[in-house]
Amino acid sequence: MSTPETPEEPRSADDGTPAEGAQVSEAEAELAAQRLERERIERRKAERQGPIEAGAKLSGTAADLLAAVRAVESGEKPPATVFEEARPAPRRPAPEPVRRAPVVPEGPAAPAEGTVGEVQEVLTRGGAPAALAAPAAALGEDAADLLREDPWQLLRVPGVRPEQADGFARALLGGEAGPDDERRGRALTVWLLEQAAAAGHTVLETAALTEALGRQGVPGPEDAVRNAIAEGDVLVFQDAVGEAVGEDEEQPVRVLVGLERCALAEESLADGLARLINSAPKQDGTAEEWERAASAAEGSAADLIRAASGHGLVLHTGGEAALAEPAALLNAAHGMGLRAWAATHSPVGRERFASRVDGPAVATVAGLLSGAEGPGRDPEGALAVDLLVVLDAPQLDVETAALLSESLPDGARLVLSGDPAVLWSVGPGRVFADLLAVRACPQIASRRPDPGPLGELVSGIGVGELLQVEAPEKEVVIVPVRDAGEAVHRTVQLVADSVPRALGVPAEETQVITPGHGGAVGTRVLNAALKERLNPGPGRFAGFDPGDRVAWSPAPGRTLPGRVVGADGQGLRLDCAGETVVVPRDRVEQTVRHGWALTAHQAVGARWPAAVVVLPGDAVPALSRPWIYTAFSRADRHLSVVHGVDQALQRAVAEVPAKPRTTRLPVLLAPQLPGAAD
Repeated sequence: MSTPETPEEPRSADDGTPAEGAQVSEAEAELAAQRLERERIERRKAERQGPIEAGAKLSGTAADLLAAVRAVESGEKPPATVFEEARPAPRRPAPEPVRRAPVVPEGPAAPAEGTVGEVQEVLTRGGAPAALAAPAAALGEDAADLLREDPWQLLRVPGVRPEQADGFARALLGGEAGPDDERRGRALTVWLLEQAAAAGHTVLETAALTEALGRQGVPGPEDAVRNAIAEGDVLVFQDAVGEAVGEDEEQPVRVLVGLERCALAEESLADGLARLINSAPKQDGTAEEWERAASAAEGSAADLIRAASGHGLVLHTGGEAALAEPAALLNAAHGMGLRAWAATHSPVGRERFASRVDGPAVATVAGLLSGAEGPGRDPEGALAVDLLVVLDAPQLDVETAALLSESLPDGARLVLSGDPAVLWSVGPGRVFADLLAVRACPQIASRRPDPGPLGELVSGIGVGELLQVEAPEKEVVIVPVRDAGEAVHRTVQLVADSVPRALGVPAEETQVITPGHGGAVGTRVLNAALKERLNPGPGRFAGFDPGDRVAWSPAPGRTLPGRVVGADGQGLRLDCAGETVVVPRDRVEQTVRHGWALTAHQAVGARWPAAVVVLPGDAVPALSRPWIYTAFSRADRHLSVVHGVDQALQRAVAEVPAKPRTTRLPVLLAPQLPGAAD
């Protein structure tokens, strides 16, 4: 299972993109939760009152931005919103659970046929593809008029880039369209913040935003940000940093700009977490019962049970072996008669964890929030739980975490459990990492290491060391390759022949993981090669055949592994973790990929008996310690590494941590914690 080691050939970088191939497309099971989120944001917009009281000592861009805000507040240019720290949102009602089978995902509501026609006419006149008509019509009934008056609003359509919007604007406006157009600056400000949200930021510092605007050719980036704030396209915040130097000095602040949906979700999350931290959990079990349960457990499982007995929020960290500890907590809670549930990131994780728990008490996060899975809601709209354990906690973005915290009833306990070394959420925020840094609640670190050579290898990566481990049963195998062609050949050989023959793990239980979708050894190329070997066929159902392994993306950041069952008039039929899914024909191209090969982001939350991690030479820019840790830790029994990056692998483990994200959760939570007023 090896080839002679030879120097690799340099190649162009892979796109390394962790994002899914899908456009914004929600499964029907998630639509109810998203509608509630929009209603919540509208309510919070209406509640925002009063000016921000700080920043008098600022200078430069920060002072200009705050001056612009105060000008808005004084009525010089009416805003769409007022910028201040929001008050806690009222608890919102939620729908009764809806349980269906099969799942039929739906996209956004189709715009009126007349609207699409009008938009298509405007797009044609501007030289834009007619295929953009339907997504552009989603801008509203007046989408055509909006695009005529402000062609740069085309940037609100997913996938449209600034240079395309500029060309569209020039075709419609002629000489009036210039790089200094105020409309262009505002639209680019929003577009850049959307790109930042996709990269995990909930806000950007003004210096970073204006620098990015400058790179887009905006002559007056500070003016563009001020205009976007004044028009209500974005929100501005000032957060205290450090302490005032003297009694007469005002505390320094940093000025941040963000999208309304991200900013309000992060505020709502801080309010919900503070409610859990500051309130005593419901006394639904006697102190003696909790202590007996803790005494019956071992080590850090006992610590976790004791922490959960008296606190509304508890953090738990550890790897795969540490899952035994939240399982022990759930089983103890069930023994005391509590309504206790766990929620995982993916159906694969749900099935794996369910075997550890007594009774049907495990759901996915998406299914729990939508009501398609889990205990349902009580008459007040809260989840009918006394204890909720959320596994894969690093995958929580601020919007999902806000919905979870708001959905918990008063007196409930929330335990967030996960491995802090894995990749963070695809959506905005770094909720679990921020909470670990704030240290606002009990933190239980598991003392159960993952066993064997794989556990030793992954544990070393987590602390920045790439260890050479003894693997007498071929638990870890390194396969050096010289170029992209050899990497593809060796990967197919491992999955189809070597791993099944040497280890008895069939091809359908082996997962290939690679850094990106594109490039010479990305998921597209690898999936094509693996399909040809393992399930050849004409692809008569939109490129798919019965038996194909697939990755279905019902929403950005969510990937469900599955298998093609067939197709009919309704669409493509998939089996995803035992659940039948029907993907409408017009959504297949955007939401379904072949799934023999995935990116590490797509593989988070799942594990397989064997994993083949492919590291071609052009993957070096995408490598980081969290990526390598995540990819290598997807294997239960065997890991093959198709290695073409030479010393870059060791350097990435030792020197490339997670990319920083700009968030506000610690600042928002700090004033609401016990002792904050002292």
